[in-house]
Amino acid sequence: MKGDYQELVDEISGLLGAPATLENRDFGLIAFGAHDSDDDSAMDPVRTRSILTRKSTPAVRAWFEGFGITRATGPVRIPAAPDAGVFRDRVCLPVRHRGVVLGYVWLLDAEPGPSPERLTAAMEVAARIGELLADEERAGADLSREFAAALTAGRGWQHETAVAALRAALGPNADGLHTVVCVTPWRGEAPPVRTVAGAAAVTALPEAESLAVLVRLRTSEDLSPARAAADRLRGPAPAGVATPRRGLAELPAAWREASTSARAATAQPSLGPVAEWARIGPYRLLAALYHPEVDPAVAPLLAAAHSELARTAEVFLDSAGQAGRTAAALGIHRQTLYYRLSRVEQLTGLDLDDGEDRLLLHMSLKSAKL
Repeated sequence: MKGDYQELVDEISGLLGAPATLENRDFGLIAFGAHDSDDDSAMDPVRTRSILTRKSTPAVRAWFEGFGITRATGPVRIPAAPDAGVFRDRVCLPVRHRGVVLGYVWLLDAEPGPSPERLTAAMEVAARIGELLADEERAGADLSREFAAALTAGRGWQHETAVAALRAALGPNADGLHTVVCVTPWRGEAPPVRTVAGAAAVTALPEAESLAVLVRLRTSEDLSPARAAADRLRGPAPAGVATPRRGLAELPAAWREASTSARAATAQPSLGPVAEWARIGPYRLLAALYHPEVDPAVAPLLAAAHSELARTAEVFLDSAGQAGRTAAALGIHRQTLYYRLSRVEQLTGLDLDDGEDRLLLHMSLKSAKL
């Protein structure tokens, strides 16, 4: 698919005699044409950033959208704005399909500029790009069903059938390196895959109030595409990222990791807002042990009326039982701390001088947040 876009961008560059750049409607770079000009201004900061980082800044996006490109059906000429880093005039060719804008082709403009006939021919090529982008969005919508099935199917033949269907839909990319991102809570439909750079599939799981994203990676060490996808989608909600894997056979395990990481970011904000499975520490074990029933000894402490006592106990245990560190972290006097800890012991019947009682309390307080 990428090769198709590149060929069409090169065709527009040839028609108009200027290097063209193709971006999706969210200003994410899809393809660009090379330029061989000796004029350094042909590579102004905006075009350079778009090519190097594969996206434009919100300020640049707002500047260009101010010229009505989201509504335009024909070429739009945009003047230079050195203060915004735009040192050359531009021509924008909106890429539309059935009236919906799906992207933009950008060209540096210069007098006398391309003729109306050549611009018309270039818009015809842009329409072909629009058909490709629309096909990709439709494919992404179909993949959401296959992806959801692969995440939620039971074991045995059901799982194998669901993974086989997703593998067939993904084609050659299915055996590549992927990770799974979870955004929760999420209510509503999944966004089109085209709007999430690097995503192979996106699906909403209403029963879990979560959004799942299958993200392609280049290396297992670089999770920046997954973090970028999470940041783009999550809004105020936390997100989690699973361990990278090759192929699709372990998607359910990856989903458990991603969803647990998202819950850990909710329980412990310092882990988030985008938490990675490899970095959530004891929450990995707690997720495996998690059970919705609270230990009866700890249950009284988790009542809303005792939230400050529960917080005090957790900070005390996080601080390895050191009273000075705990009091400083809570901003209270040591005598206040001792009084609160005695109340914790009275409510739970646990002895905070006993290692096993402390372990039970600590694990219960952490797992309750999940």
